[in-house]
Amino acid sequence: MRREELIAEAAIMLLVERGMRGLTHRAVDEAAGLPLGSTSNIARTRAALLALTLARLTALEERSFAAVPAGGGVNTPDELADLMTGLLHVQLTEGRRTTLARYELALEATRRPELRKVYDEAGRRFREVAIGVLAAAGSPDPVRHGRQLVAFGEGVIFDAVAGAGTVPSTEELRSGMRELLHGMLDGLPGRPP
Repeated sequence: MRREELIAEAAIMLLVERGMRGLTHRAVDEAAGLPLGSTSNIARTRAALLALTLARLTALEERSFAAVPAGGGVNTPDELADLMTGLLHVQLTEGRRTTLARYELALEATRRPELRKVYDEAGRRFREVAIGVLAAAGSPDPVRHGRQLVAFGEGVIFDAVAGAGTVPSTEELRSGMRELLHGMLDGLPGRPP
């Protein structure tokens, strides 16, 4: 693992365990087992450390989305619901720590314009995947539907992680996704209502 990745991984762990206040250059050095000053050599400022951490989080989450067919392959609302259910389940279980860290950074981005730019670019890439899949599935308004799909998923994740604290079952996730996607895609030409 490259030193930048080691530092970013330690920063993610600190965000999950201690929150934004616990993320300092010194704490990252200690958590990563690096000599003091190592993090400052890679990420001089707090803004640079936050951007490095967000870039690592984005790379980790993009791996989860690698299974999403970019130009199609998902043709029915039920197939898309199954795909999205799997992605949500990963974010709520084995990806929970990256989800928590991402939410910490999302709140920080509301106060830091330089981090907002990085955060918005990462979000744009995920929305483009949703838009592409919905366009391939025949959505009459893939941009609006893509945003709604992402918002629905984010709402479910936020509720499970920071809201009610209850992770929905796979079947509950699938049922909600099917209802949403059938509402968007049913009644399209060539598809029964």
